[in-house]
Amino acid sequence: MRWPLAVTLSLISVAPALFAAQVDPSTRLVISVRDQKLMLLQNGGKVATYPISTSMFGLGDYWGRMTTPLGYLAVAQKIGDHAPIGAVFHNRRFTGEILAPNAPGRDPVITRIIWLRGLEAQNALAFRRCIYIHGTPQEKTIGRPASYGCIRMKSSDVAALYNQLTLGSIVQIVPDKLPKVPKAAPVPLSSTLAVAEKAKVQNQLGSAYAAASPTVEQMRMGGALAAERQKSQARGEQTSTTRGSIVRPIEKAPALNKGAVTAQNGPRA
Repeated sequence: MRWPLAVTLSLISVAPALFAAQVDPSTRLVISVRDQKLMLLQNGGKVATYPISTSMFGLGDYWGRMTTPLGYLAVAQKIGDHAPIGAVFHNRRFTGEILAPNAPGRDPVITRIIWLRGLEAQNALAFRRCIYIHGTPQEKTIGRPASYGCIRMKSSDVAALYNQLTLGSIVQIVPDKLPKVPKAAPVPLSSTLAVAEKAKVQNQLGSAYAAASPTVEQMRMGGALAAERQKSQARGEQTSTTRGSIVRPIEKAPALNKGAVTAQNGPRA
């Protein structure tokens, strides 16, 4: 199920010039009308499969008919980035209303809008006909044709799909079953991430060592105090007498320099 380069170039040649430059063949959707399922592929491998609902009025791309177009299309716009699940859209604007799944009597466009543009003559009207992939509150109808031309999905599914698509992602709608495609290989941890993780561990170890070790100011202050104690012991005890009174030995306090006092009274590093 690989997409030949020649097909890619031919599709781009029929798309509008400004939009063609945005076509992204690395991420692709295949929508099966027969299976009523959507398959997400990235770099040729299957990432996920979701149940969907296509038009209850059949297939095609005609003015005045609510049919689902076939062929190759592409994601032209994404609407609803930060909207809550169940957000109701009218004319692609959030109304402020939020609906729960299977809300009775309601059938608006909700949660997310993925607006499609046709890349072939057979679906050239899709963008102007407002063919979307979107959420629906009528989730009980998902799995069978029930839409008015668009591709309907459950709100949780369309929100997950929305985050994995970029503008220009290819969408292929086929009348047949989904093709058999192997699962996408898991992405290994890159060497850059491994190096970053190793550096993080080393920084943590370095921080722990620094926290347990004395600072330069602490070592300097400790050295000054030790030197003063040695001088005091060498001189011995000093005595003085005043008019027969005996004064007990006086021990001189160590003289600390201004820098040492500042380090002692300041906050710890």
